[in-house]
Amino acid sequence: MSQPKIEIYTKWGCPYCVAAKSLLDKKGLSYDEHDITMGGPKRAEMLSRVPGAATVPQVLIDDKPYGGFDDINALDRAGKLDPVLGL
Repeated sequence: MSQPKIEIYTKWGCPYCVAAKSLLDKKGLSYDEHDITMGGPKRAEMLSRVPGAATVPQVLIDDKPYGGFDDINALDRAGKLDPVLGL
């Protein structure tokens, strides 16, 4: 089974962004990171893809929003993240 498409919207200096990337890194997964520190088109893209998103990181797996670090970490602790990731 191939790895799903993983995208993460981040900002520079965000500890939750670092934690989310670390969790994905520990699982040996690759992801596309979109830095929205300075706003711009990628921030607008994030808001259109994840309506109501007020914080970063925002993690999308196969274009479905899964929330931020707390959300994916809770899924991982419950044993529900690996099946989504195809692990």
